[in-house]
Amino acid sequence: MELRHLRYFLAVAEELHFGRAAGRLQMAQPPLSQQIKQLEIELGVQLFARTRRKVSLTAAGQVLQQEAQQLLQQLEQAVSKTQQASRGELGRLAIAFVSSAMYSLLPDYLKQFREQYPHVEIVLHELSTQEQIQGLLDSRLDIGFMRPPVDHPTLQAKPVLQESLVVALPLGHRLASQPNLSIQELQGELFVLFPRAMATRLYDQIISLCHQGGFSPTVAQQAAQMQTILSLVTAEIGVAIVPESLQNLQRRGVCFIPFQETTPQSEVCVVWQQNQIAQTTHTFLQGIWTWGIKPGDAPAVAN
Repeated sequence: MELRHLRYFLAVAEELHFGRAAGRLQMAQPPLSQQIKQLEIELGVQLFARTRRKVSLTAAGQVLQQEAQQLLQQLEQAVSKTQQASRGELGRLAIAFVSSAMYSLLPDYLKQFREQYPHVEIVLHELSTQEQIQGLLDSRLDIGFMRPPVDHPTLQAKPVLQESLVVALPLGHRLASQPNLSIQELQGELFVLFPRAMATRLYDQIISLCHQGGFSPTVAQQAAQMQTILSLVTAEIGVAIVPESLQNLQRRGVCFIPFQETTPQSEVCVVWQQNQIAQTTHTFLQGIWTWGIKPGDAPAVAN
């Protein structure tokens, strides 16, 4: 039995008329009748009761109609899902991010991607830059949003965000009411900072900004996550210099003051394995380029 036999059978079963079924199938009636007869012989059952006036389904024919309809629907779904997967519209994406990416660009990217590709499962992980790099190299992650530098020959990185630095102060701080301040005004303050290994370039940018103000920061406490850093600022453990996107967190007990000086630009990159890029990953990255990055930078999908 071939699929075409089932399609012939269903056409006749739905029309209950060989002439109309043949017209629907765009074939002559005699070949259609022969195909149905061959199907009945192969199955060893009579599918249709035929008289001069009408054609009706037998009990066996009614069962085959139900089963054949389900079978063809499942086949159509299988074909559709296969085509979706080849276009990157179906599958699973493991995406990691540094916390500040979730307060800036990532929510918009995820929203637009989910709306356009609702059948792609997205699994999110909040990880440090070093953890993301290892996850990409181990193929546990597909895409990472992290802070540079990303120095590995098999990883490709493109910047997706550049932002200025601001100072986070507890609301009761002596400088909290100022519209902006000079970096020199933070001399003598205790600082909350993350370990350098967590984000090397951002750490060095913060230290450089303090040196620009004529001092080296005294670190009272270190914390790995930006949310924890802001919690420590709220608790008046110290002040912190952070990317301006953290203002979107809207945490109670802390305020953000811009600097009078031009600050270094904090950067977030999207990173992927350039030699192992799956179609779903490629589709997600193409979406990012469409939403604001130069299309010429889009990666090619691996064969």
